[in-house]
Amino acid sequence: MNKKPISKEEIFKQLDEYQLKDCKYSDGRILGSMCTQSHPIAEEVFCKFLDSNLGDPGLFKGTKAIEDEVLKMIGSFLSINNPAGHIVTGGTEANLMAIRSARNMARDKKGILNGEFIVPKSAHFSFNKAADMLNLKLVDCDLDDNYCLNLDLLEDKITENTVAIVAVAGTTELGMIDPVEEISKIAEDNDIHLHVDAAFGGFSIPFLKDIGYDFPNFDFSLPGVKSITIDPHKMGLAPIPAGCILFKDGSYLDAMSVDSPYLTIKHQSTIVGTRLGAPSAATFAVMKYLGREGYAHYAKESLDNALFLAQGVKNLGYQLVVEPKLNIVAFNHPKLSTEALAQKLEDNNWKVSCSSCPKAIRIIVMNHIKRDNILELLSDLKKIADEI
Repeated sequence: MNKKPISKEEIFKQLDEYQLKDCKYSDGRILGSMCTQSHPIAEEVFCKFLDSNLGDPGLFKGTKAIEDEVLKMIGSFLSINNPAGHIVTGGTEANLMAIRSARNMARDKKGILNGEFIVPKSAHFSFNKAADMLNLKLVDCDLDDNYCLNLDLLEDKITENTVAIVAVAGTTELGMIDPVEEISKIAEDNDIHLHVDAAFGGFSIPFLKDIGYDFPNFDFSLPGVKSITIDPHKMGLAPIPAGCILFKDGSYLDAMSVDSPYLTIKHQSTIVGTRLGAPSAATFAVMKYLGREGYAHYAKESLDNALFLAQGVKNLGYQLVVEPKLNIVAFNHPKLSTEALAQKLEDNNWKVSCSSCPKAIRIIVMNHIKRDNILELLSDLKKIADEI
């Protein structure tokens, strides 16, 4: 650290130099991220609430009221009027909270001490963190031919120690939607907590259904669903960090609350203590500003662009892993390894990612990916195919 103060101008000059090394969503070259440019109104509001701490909500009653309103707004399109929950740092924290609550409920009500939980092999890596941190056994369930949780195998995975089942609505790698309705029945029949990870699909599936798209139910309309993860900082266009965990009622928060005697609340259930209020305020602003119609517009635009890309890569001789359900396109070339294709795209300054199950180039067509970017990408893919 420098001994003497540095001028504001010099500080910003240094910061600008660092930031030049960052990729920018606005360039349309980031193809492997589930995050995107936040909406301008959300960015503006975020800065207004930088000093608010929802870890001590009695000092910030207005910001806490904003968080409560956001939870109700999100609940309104997930079939619940008064959900319990919080705006948190992201899908990882939300998933950790869901599994922690399920573990504690099963321990207190059923006496399960050596718990385990079942996840599809397509589940996010945050569940590996949950198993490690919560001392639970993670049980993988294989996928069916559509890369969704295999229902025929699920019941065989259930034991007397199962504390939770996880289903995914918008898988991280392929954007697939597990058969949550059927999983809900199995969970209910076995009195097991069903958690739905809708971090990616939660802010698009309901709005696409509004305008006529056919998607299965995955939300609290299903009696077996006890908790849902949904990320405003993905398809919700809120700034990072803005995740959300919703529970069917407050008992699930109570099951993991700890005493916080020196704060304005005496119990706290989130994983982090100090919790920025700006994500709640920013999410409030963008949700109010866009409404369901605005979100439907953005979801449809992204899905349309994904379908356009999918058809384009097929026309060029590439092989789709699966027809897109949401705005994710995964493909390979029959004569080139996934790694080699990824490197060729990187050489053309495309920031792609690769799925692991199965191996493929994975393109997430977020809001910052426009039709012109897709046409440029297809042009480069054509050159690569011609070279092969």
